[in-house]
Amino acid sequence: MGGWDADGKGPNVWDTFTHQGGDRVYKNQTGDVACGSYTLWEEDLKCIKQLGLTHYRFSFSWSRLLPDGTTGFINQKGIDYYNKLIDSLLEMGVTPLVTLYHFDLPQTIEDQGGWLSEKTVEIFEQYAQFCYATFGDRVKHWITINEPYVGSRLSYETGIFPPGKKLTGSGAYRAAHNMIKAHAKAWHVYNKCFKDKQQGRVSIALDSDWAEPLNPNSVADKEATERYIFFRLHWFAKPIFIDGDYPTIMKSIISQKSKEEGLASSRLPEFTEEEKAMIKGTADFFCLNYYTTRKVKPRYTVAEELFGNSDMGAEGIIEGDWPIAGAEWLAVVPWGLRRLLAHVKNSFGNPEIFITENGFAQTDPPVLQDVHRWGYFQETLMEVLKAIKQDGVNVKGYFAWSLLDNFEWSVGYSVRFGLFHVDFQQANLPRTPYYSANEYAKVVKGNELIYK
Repeated sequence: MGGWDADGKGPNVWDTFTHQGGDRVYKNQTGDVACGSYTLWEEDLKCIKQLGLTHYRFSFSWSRLLPDGTTGFINQKGIDYYNKLIDSLLEMGVTPLVTLYHFDLPQTIEDQGGWLSEKTVEIFEQYAQFCYATFGDRVKHWITINEPYVGSRLSYETGIFPPGKKLTGSGAYRAAHNMIKAHAKAWHVYNKCFKDKQQGRVSIALDSDWAEPLNPNSVADKEATERYIFFRLHWFAKPIFIDGDYPTIMKSIISQKSKEEGLASSRLPEFTEEEKAMIKGTADFFCLNYYTTRKVKPRYTVAEELFGNSDMGAEGIIEGDWPIAGAEWLAVVPWGLRRLLAHVKNSFGNPEIFITENGFAQTDPPVLQDVHRWGYFQETLMEVLKAIKQDGVNVKGYFAWSLLDNFEWSVGYSVRFGLFHVDFQQANLPRTPYYSANEYAKVVKGNELIYK
């Protein structure tokens, strides 16, 4: 959103990470200015209005509100900014869906151990309580943490995201353990202190590929596919939606491997019985981020890929005839979303589902007449419609990623996910609708999908 050090905002881990250089990010690009939403928020509102949106998802910058991450120092200018944005959305008839944490941990919290530290659980609970108290009279839909799978693995296992730690075999499990507890604490504080008066709801945004066996007749491929899904989605969804504990298959595999490595205990931390009871049932709806699908076969060494994990014992393959959208990992597989939605319905008690991210990138420089990309959107929305009408999935909302071209983490500005083009070469960062934006607006206006 830019404004990285404006009006009292404290540094977050991405500020530190990108300013250190060293090719950590594409062409050493930073998010210092990005799409400039901190100063150009009224331009963003025009884009939202042009699309005719009924709901808009955005994230709070933790260190803009609490510069050192704690409620010991509250930045009033940060509060003022989000008040303006929330009030303006409501005046337009747009319902805000707010994410409390989207990869941008305050640097001071990381300096104290970050998500590897148990202390962060309590600090996050206090941050959430502050946000509910400050904005909850108007915000009724909350997401605690965005994509804990990505945040734990890329930050503390592969080191692709800040703080860049490569704690192979343990970092992601330790970070995820604390994220799950932090989410649960944040849900409970809302449920206990705010829900009766504010009448809002709280969830967590989980991301997952869909996965199918590379050879549907292979038992080994089928078993690898099950591991793939359980190590990706069920890792977080089972504790939160089912019983407060990790999948048995994860616990068994990691425990056995830890023994073979001569370790006294499993690399996967354990929840106490009290913690299991605290975690179970801490989501009021299911938030799902979906981008792609994989065909899966066994693999027992760490793959040289984004999410390498030898414990999982599985490797995801892109089929040769699947189109690739903008990024090498983003194979376009619309039917995968329908099957993933059915899986969520059948595995987690038929919850209300909000698809909180789904989108298709263009490479830079992009084309404004993104006809092919709109075709991907059409096909995907059609699969969502089938999931609702034919499979009985309780889908309540769909959020495209993203409103604007923006800073896409370690790939910088080299890929464009926006419905609106942002000209990063001009100081005023003008927004221009892509063809897909105009077509998407028609779907929103009519609340119907006209497939040609």
